[in-house]
Amino acid sequence: MERRQFLRLAGGLAGGWPLAVRATTPAPQIGFLYPGVTAVASTRIAALREGLHDIGFDGADRLEYLTRASEGDPTRLAALAADLVARKVAVIVPASPLAVRAAQSATSTIPIVAADLESDPVTSGFVASLAHPGANITGVFSDFPEFATKWLQLLKETIPTLANAIVLWDPSTGPLQLNAVKAAGQVLNVNLEVVEVRAISEMEESFQAAGARRPNAIVILSSPLFGTDPKLIAELALAQHIPIATLFPDIARAGGFMAYGPSLVGTFRQVGTMVGKILQGARPADLPVERPIKFEMIINLRTAKLLGLTVPETLLVSADELIE
Repeated sequence: MERRQFLRLAGGLAGGWPLAVRATTPAPQIGFLYPGVTAVASTRIAALREGLHDIGFDGADRLEYLTRASEGDPTRLAALAADLVARKVAVIVPASPLAVRAAQSATSTIPIVAADLESDPVTSGFVASLAHPGANITGVFSDFPEFATKWLQLLKETIPTLANAIVLWDPSTGPLQLNAVKAAGQVLNVNLEVVEVRAISEMEESFQAAGARRPNAIVILSSPLFGTDPKLIAELALAQHIPIATLFPDIARAGGFMAYGPSLVGTFRQVGTMVGKILQGARPADLPVERPIKFEMIINLRTAKLLGLTVPETLLVSADELIE
């Protein structure tokens, strides 16, 4: 009799247990495909989380993020994308044109929400149109060649005698930015020489090659390769005693001269909101491509003083952040 009572009691308790205890449903996994180093990837993921909270996504804190970082070696991206597909993640978030291409090649079914600040998504074959992507890829894309032009213009304002500049370019990002800065060089009468950088391991040699040509400045075109280790880039530029203009704010904060472009935190928050919409049932094919909506200019006045530069008042007033 006592045994039957115990079994009835145990059954009643089990029936009253929360569903999470009786049968835990695994949280969706988000695959983050990053061409840089893991340490920097964590800051991007933090912004993704903020974006999910922004739209009130239920369960944002339970999501699991699988980071697959190539550590600056672009040849690893295809295998890393394939690994995320094999793990059946709910969404893949690739950062950079190469990462988007690797994800696209790895799956035509898993939703892909890109963070790509270099590509034209239509001409690159990622989406059918901005309004109606049409397949499994959408995201935040910024293919504004005007940024490359603006970096050279800002340098020219600061250095009126600017005559020679080096352009650091990652060929994997395509020719859009490069063509724009070349055109700007002709208009501003600035002679440009291009130094290609294909991996983080080439960074030091590239800066040394740039410095050997004794330019007045260096323009760093947008690529995650340059954004993945801001302190390294700033130190290499300072070692050559050359002012730089770049997209990445963290490089200016670390000691580089100037940064101007989309806010990276803001961009990844936008990506996070798009991921949340897909997890809530939206289809990538129907989710319009977005453009960055927040931009910032950062000038490091400490570095300007070190380099003997006088920043014009017009730029000081326009800057969102001055580092003194």
